[in-house]
Amino acid sequence: MSILRYGMFILLAWTGSEVLAPSASAEAGKICLRGINLAGAEFGEIPGRYGFDYSYPTDLTIKSVGRLGFTAIRLPVRWERLQPELNKPLDPSELSRLDSTLGSIREAGLHTILDLHNFGYYSAGRLGSAAVPSRAFSDLWRRLAAHLRRDSSVIFGLMNEPYDLPAQAWLAAANDAIAAIRSAGARQLILVSGTAYSGAHSWTEDLPVGNNGLTMLGVRDPGGNFAYEVHQYLDADFSGRTPECENGASALKAIENMSRWLSTNRKRAFLGEIGASSRPECVAALSAILQHINEAGRNWIGWTVWAAGDRWPSDYPFNLRVEESSSPVLTSLARSATDPASCGSAPP
Repeated sequence: MSILRYGMFILLAWTGSEVLAPSASAEAGKICLRGINLAGAEFGEIPGRYGFDYSYPTDLTIKSVGRLGFTAIRLPVRWERLQPELNKPLDPSELSRLDSTLGSIREAGLHTILDLHNFGYYSAGRLGSAAVPSRAFSDLWRRLAAHLRRDSSVIFGLMNEPYDLPAQAWLAAANDAIAAIRSAGARQLILVSGTAYSGAHSWTEDLPVGNNGLTMLGVRDPGGNFAYEVHQYLDADFSGRTPECENGASALKAIENMSRWLSTNRKRAFLGEIGASSRPECVAALSAILQHINEAGRNWIGWTVWAAGDRWPSDYPFNLRVEESSSPVLTSLARSATDPASCGSAPP
């Protein structure tokens, strides 16, 4: 989900001191993520004007997430703003905004999942094409990892929902990016999505772009600290474009099937996006899925729900107004976030 949908190998030695992290470090063997997507920094046309077309979350919004008992914020950002020219230095102004936001999230006692919200593209160029070769993707992550390697509260989300990349091509690009992150000396957790929007419901299906459940077993991390990221919505086509949730039961079955795949293959996963409108049946379906993930702690490191943020229109059905903290969805989420059930598997 995103505003786009809404409108339509060797690990180097570690040196230096770390930034203090929330309770469970992203470098630790076990981590528990229960949180919210805070959208806004990925909004608008590229490049856009900061404060007009896009913005990072405010301190009030970040602190509100912490007060509700969540442990993580998934922060969507755009590659083109962080790196206006491929294979060139990161933009100092955008990097400063990012650093400030990461600091606020860390001070609130939360982890940040830094989510490259690009769907497998850089502007109009598809990753792996002549315009956007895989080495450019690795270059971006090498630079980000080198910059953030001492902040153990940050988790690296390689790419949000690549949707039309062949699975084998995406696997090769992901493995190259992982190697680049580790070569920069970063030991943080890395989240690796599948192709075809990384839906849990289609994870083991033979799709035109390939089979995630087979291909993505080829992920290789020299640091041994990664998890798969999947998304799962509740409406008719699992896209998260409508407030209906007629596929709530099927979505739960998809997550249960994903748990079995993870157990069979001794892997772990993270549910990066799921959303529900305030309709009672939708809140109940969302709660059931999060309860399953909470209770399946050997397979899952947690979840983040779509979405809060200061730039959503008032009628957006998945708008989590965390500053108000009184909606049926938020009340249910707060209970799920503070569920004492075990959460956060260690690497197998």
